[in-house]
Amino acid sequence: MYETITLKTNDAVATITLNRPDKLNAFTPLMHQELVDALTIIEGDSHVRAVVLTGNGRAFCSGQDLTAVQTGESIDYQALLKEGYNPIIEKLTGLEKPIVTAVNGVAAGAGVSLALACDLKVASDKASFVQAFVHVGLVPDSGSTWFLPRQVGLAKAMELAMLGERISADEALRVGLINRVVPHETVLDEATALATRLAELPTRAIGLTKRAFYQGMVSTLSEALDNEAELQARASQTYDHHEGISAFLEKRKPQFRGK
Repeated sequence: MYETITLKTNDAVATITLNRPDKLNAFTPLMHQELVDALTIIEGDSHVRAVVLTGNGRAFCSGQDLTAVQTGESIDYQALLKEGYNPIIEKLTGLEKPIVTAVNGVAAGAGVSLALACDLKVASDKASFVQAFVHVGLVPDSGSTWFLPRQVGLAKAMELAMLGERISADEALRVGLINRVVPHETVLDEATALATRLAELPTRAIGLTKRAFYQGMVSTLSEALDNEAELQARASQTYDHHEGISAFLEKRKPQFRGK
């Protein structure tokens, strides 16, 4: 179905794999289009309740494929971001289903941004992260200037972006860039197990929680309080809320359906 990615669904978990291993899963315009298409399909599939995003081969994603530069072609970076990368980041952050990334190797440039836009990040102990933009005279993009200061603090974000130093998975965990580091050979299994666990939870409420956090980070306290009240009203009308209450009263494990 796709040339640069694969999309597979197993029960309630969909797995998207960046599939240009010979190019370290570097982005091309076709990959942009295919990622947005896959996320749109997942968004509309009520059977899918959680997502795993990973890469094939020894890299997670090395950022933009610069083959065009090597052949002498000019790149319209503004159009590339607005038409290529930004829709992907907006799809990932706007998808009201939990997304777990399995960072299986190097994440560089926009590849870091891609990982940061996912909800939970599981990294191989062989993974590494590098804000590579400075090495080619560019500004961090694809959401990095928004995600990094919020996740690691302004001082560390400045250091990572300005020096462009590669950091290990352990260092990424220490500074709050990712959630977990696991043995390399188990990274996809660990991420899938986490996504499966999430898929068994009330994913409608999780989706609304995700929305609340993103809105809350750009809201005043009063706005956040109002938004919480509105989203809580929606959550209270779901099947899963009523099932959770019934299970609590009946002293049994709830059977959530994500609706």
